[in-house]
Amino acid sequence: MVHEFPVRVYYEDTDMGGIVYYANYLRFIERARSDWVRSLGIDQNAMREQDGVVFVVRRVEADYLQPAKFDDALLVRTAVKAVTGVRLIMTQEVLRDETVLFQAEVTIVCIGEGGAPARLPANIRRQMH
Repeated sequence: MVHEFPVRVYYEDTDMGGIVYYANYLRFIERARSDWVRSLGIDQNAMREQDGVVFVVRRVEADYLQPAKFDDALLVRTAVKAVTGVRLIMTQEVLRDETVLFQAEVTIVCIGEGGAPARLPANIRRQMH
């Protein structure tokens, strides 16, 4: 299953040269992951309130391949690479047309109150396979 999320590059996303500032790619892929989770019917507020856990990024490995520029129409593709009892590994790409500009592998974990590691809720693991 691949989730697609469109992004438009606004002036505020760029540096003085009109190129997307490197850290903003992380914002783009975060928005795409949040949209993907919502599209699965997972309510992160309810997960926090009922299960006492929240998703957090544990690790990001990113490659910046080509620059995006002001007013580009981009697409973020998100796919699940692996799911374990405690970890969700996703691949994400940012594309302009069919050209991959940025790619990342993101490891997501759950933490409970006080920041202690927690298992991913079983219903969420099932939805992500």
